[in-house]
Amino acid sequence: MSPDFHIPYILPTVLLAVALLFKAPTLVRVWRDPDVRATTILLACATAVLVVITPINIHRLNVWTGVPNIAAPWAYSFLTAFCATGLTMIMRWREPPSERRRRRMIAIYWIYAAIIVALWATFLLADVPEPRIYDLDTYYASTLWMREHTLLYVLAHMVSSLIAAYMLWKWFPEVTHRWLKAGVIFLQVGYAMGLVFDVAKLIAVAARWTGTNLDWLSTKAAPPFALLEAVLVALGFIVPQAGPFLQKWGRDQAEYLRMRSLWRTVRTVSPAAATVRIGFLGPVDLRLMQREQRVYDALLLLAPYFNPASHQVAYTAARADHGDATARGIAGAIAIQDATAAYRDKAPIDTSDEPSQIGPDVTDHLSAIAGALYRPRALDRVRGQMSSTESVTEHA
Repeated sequence: MSPDFHIPYILPTVLLAVALLFKAPTLVRVWRDPDVRATTILLACATAVLVVITPINIHRLNVWTGVPNIAAPWAYSFLTAFCATGLTMIMRWREPPSERRRRRMIAIYWIYAAIIVALWATFLLADVPEPRIYDLDTYYASTLWMREHTLLYVLAHMVSSLIAAYMLWKWFPEVTHRWLKAGVIFLQVGYAMGLVFDVAKLIAVAARWTGTNLDWLSTKAAPPFALLEAVLVALGFIVPQAGPFLQKWGRDQAEYLRMRSLWRTVRTVSPAAATVRIGFLGPVDLRLMQREQRVYDALLLLAPYFNPASHQVAYTAARADHGDATARGIAGAIAIQDATAAYRDKAPIDTSDEPSQIGPDVTDHLSAIAGALYRPRALDRVRGQMSSTESVTEHA
């Protein structure tokens, strides 16, 4: 009978698979980057482990291949590769490139490659005819070669977790970059979860050797820690790379949306030249750059219609109730609205012998101006104060 479909296995598997899909385009673009390759391999191994150890997939492998328990060497091989890649990734982060580092990394790959070969050899030598979905390690705990098979993967995983945790613990005080520090924390917690998994497995197997049944440690207690380790370690290596990108994407997206108000205000001004159309799905940094460029082009055309004196009056009125940055945003918004209206009416401002231009008092504060355009009531209040000031001046 096919085993039940387990949601606890599927959720982390899907998360890792999605992360792997998002990483794939980067791998295609910069496949020569060793860090990108290593991260992709790590994600692929972690995803493969979770795919293979899902109970329903263990059953399918047994049925499709006709080899009982064939999922064991597959899953443990991917797990071993995951351990090796994790160790070398930490070394890449901690140490600058050197011949010594390169030799140590190669040694790690060779050691863990030998462990994978030994895993397959011990499995092929073992006599394990009874398919076991949940309790393979404890059911065959005293079986020749399968016992060694189990100990080999558990001890290899434990040693890698201990070494990784030690390196991270020594390195953590030196880490200053916040995204890298977050990644190290994820890794430390993840490897701690891995150690709990190893201890639970070893206790359950050793109990079988003494005639005691503590299988629940292997079948119930250990698996959740393995799932947590796979997700947390993968996150630990992804966050330092994805974090800065997502942070910049968030800033660019927010600025792109904020600039919409200013772009809508000046879009009636004919562009100086035809612009390349970037679709909604285009990179947000390119869309932001294009939107800002259109605003700058419009400001060049609005220069003859811009009234510096009115801008200064608006700034003075706004400064009475607001800080400098907000006041400059409000003053710039009012001045640009007035310049756009003058442009539509074809009524340029007479600036005598001064060249027509919009200076840094406006161009250096476009983000604040765009934000002010979302607050029409604040603009109306300042306009009212400007009208009152002008009335007092005329009567005086």
